[in-house]
Amino acid sequence: MDIQPVNPSERNLGGVDYFLLWAGVAISLAEIWAGGFLAPMGFWMGFLAIILGHIIGNTFMAMGGIMGSDHGIMAMVSVRPSFGIRGSNLAAVLNIIQLIGWASIMLIIGGRAGATLGESAGGILALSQFWIVIIGLGTLIWALCTGKSAWKIMQTTAVIALLLVIMAMTGVSFREFGSEVLAVKPKGMHFMTGLDLVIAMPISWLPVVADYSRFSKRTMPAFWNTWWGYFIVSCWMYVLGLTATLVTGETDPGMLILDLMGKIGFAVPALIMVVFSTITSDFPDVYSATCSMMNISEKISAKAFMWIVGIFSILVALVFPMDHYENFLLFIGAMFVPLFGVVLTDYFLIRRRRLNLEEIYKVGGEYWYYKGFNIRALASWAVGFVVFEFIAIMEYPVGASIPSMAVSGVLYFILAKGEREKISV
Repeated sequence: MDIQPVNPSERNLGGVDYFLLWAGVAISLAEIWAGGFLAPMGFWMGFLAIILGHIIGNTFMAMGGIMGSDHGIMAMVSVRPSFGIRGSNLAAVLNIIQLIGWASIMLIIGGRAGATLGESAGGILALSQFWIVIIGLGTLIWALCTGKSAWKIMQTTAVIALLLVIMAMTGVSFREFGSEVLAVKPKGMHFMTGLDLVIAMPISWLPVVADYSRFSKRTMPAFWNTWWGYFIVSCWMYVLGLTATLVTGETDPGMLILDLMGKIGFAVPALIMVVFSTITSDFPDVYSATCSMMNISEKISAKAFMWIVGIFSILVALVFPMDHYENFLLFIGAMFVPLFGVVLTDYFLIRRRRLNLEEIYKVGGEYWYYKGFNIRALASWAVGFVVFEFIAIMEYPVGASIPSMAVSGVLYFILAKGEREKISV
């Protein structure tokens, strides 16, 4: 692994590969849990927030992938033209932090679910710590194999099997809960607040999607299959979580659904779902954290850093307080929504999808700006972050994601007038 562009001859992933990749990422107990947060909205408003939030979040996420498929570059390298070569390191550090956080959260949820399903057997199988370590090591191995021929076979097989298990889980859930979900009265949550919680999930993948789209044979199949693969399955997971929480009030709907499957004799499929869904949704965190590190420095071995991230994620998972999961989602939105408001504005509106690849790695070159930092981009990002936090703290019923992205993007477009004129020449 290195940060140089992937040669067109080495790009071997097609549309189906991307559909299965992002469908696998979306099959996650964390997504079911996030859907449960929307229960105060009631079913229909919650359902609307799920669909609209994914349309918005998925579109931005898939647009981030276009930069990778257009030029064969990693996600954090795609930040360099707008923020500067050194400025992109700030985003890379934040990305590493959020990816380790995500990896740990996934392991905690998977570990708890594995322990629940293993409770009847007792012993070590009933310990969440055992499952955290086992699933964590499986995730690390999966990440180390990313891009290899064997990995493509494993990923395809695992995702197809998981989709079959999810169909069974859906049948169990709706047979158990039925139409009761429609009778539950909303308890109160602003629609835009719920929308932010949905947008935050696909947006959390925006800083990594180009790490995978850079291997695409063509841009548009990668874009649309990334979009649909994640949209269909993530919405599905959210609705499962929303439904279970509305009817039962259970704060962990994923655990509830798995428990139901165990009671009707589906314990083995449920355990398969726990282990492999965590791995297929977690390995991008480990792999992309390494890609972000490569953007900062290539002195450390990629494989060595992947081991560091994988082991550290396991250790964090053993002590992380899950009570702050919702706050973590909002933190991700606050940092990366305005950041990519700048990046997407720069790439699509100012540069019109044109980059000078030779200069993107060159100290003192076109993307060096002032000592490696583009002050205009940093200022726009900071203002967007303040807007997001202000709206969130004051609890204005307008949502923070769309305003903060719009403010950072528009402000950067105005401040980058000189850059636009230089590019147009």
